[in-house]
Amino acid sequence: MRIVEQGSGPALVLIPGIQGRWEYTRPAVDALSSAFHVITFSLCDEPSADFAFDSSRGFSCYVQQVRAALDRCRVDRAIVCGISFGGLVALRFAVAHGDRIRGLVLASTPGPGWHLRRRHELYARLPSLLGPLFLAETPWRLRREIAAAFPDVPARLHFAGLQLRTLFGAPPSFARMAGRARMVATFDAAGDCARITAPTLVVTGEPALDRVVPVDGSIEYVSLIRGARSVVLERTGHLGWITRPADFAAIVRAFAGESSTDATRVGRVLSASAEASADRRSLGEGESRRSSPENHASGGGKDQACW
Repeated sequence: MRIVEQGSGPALVLIPGIQGRWEYTRPAVDALSSAFHVITFSLCDEPSADFAFDSSRGFSCYVQQVRAALDRCRVDRAIVCGISFGGLVALRFAVAHGDRIRGLVLASTPGPGWHLRRRHELYARLPSLLGPLFLAETPWRLRREIAAAFPDVPARLHFAGLQLRTLFGAPPSFARMAGRARMVATFDAAGDCARITAPTLVVTGEPALDRVVPVDGSIEYVSLIRGARSVVLERTGHLGWITRPADFAAIVRAFAGESSTDATRVGRVLSASAEASADRRSLGEGESRRSSPENHASGGGKDQACW
């Protein structure tokens, strides 16, 4: 298995998005490595990953890959951060291996019930033929987000040049991307979220700027995962980890400092005896209400901030 490691500090696994190649997250890797021991890789259905993939097992293969990366790097527990499609992998890993996770970060992750647009369903059925058309329309679809993130034309052109360099250096497979897109429809988000105990942060861009994944859908995870919070990375949409990588890293760094304390509290709750669990849960809810009175007032347990 080919693993990329960078930086030092608390371990953080970064799971790439639907392109499948870790190279598309390089700006985030560079920014996060200033505070974390970043562990990343290409998804296991990519030949460059050098890891077995069985399409009949779906997400289970990706989960096994995350676990193998932790084992190979001799890391017991880590923060697991999933980018877009990678967020679904991170969710499934949090369910299957909750003892290996310090905190869960979902960045622009497709929400429950997400599905391809009708035009993109056609692309997914004929990826080799229509994939280039999907690629050609991407700059137009992202134009508002890029303009908001890079108001200056020179900075915008520099960013475009970096993306083109990545595209030619790590060309995506339209067929594999289409396969991953179809897998999203099989994901049981509600069932998985109810079983997650790790501290969780949902990171999104501005709703008007994310033309890939509806932000309202991503925010649903705040309601489905107990104790989850959300942060809006302003002046960007779906691509905050590469358009504003330093700010994205700062958000994750702040969350990591909080999640270590939360993980200790959760561990105590999980180790409580059955006869005391009800009282401990009530106490935990009381503490949550005192620390976040606005959450109690809203009745939905949502806590959203802007960055």
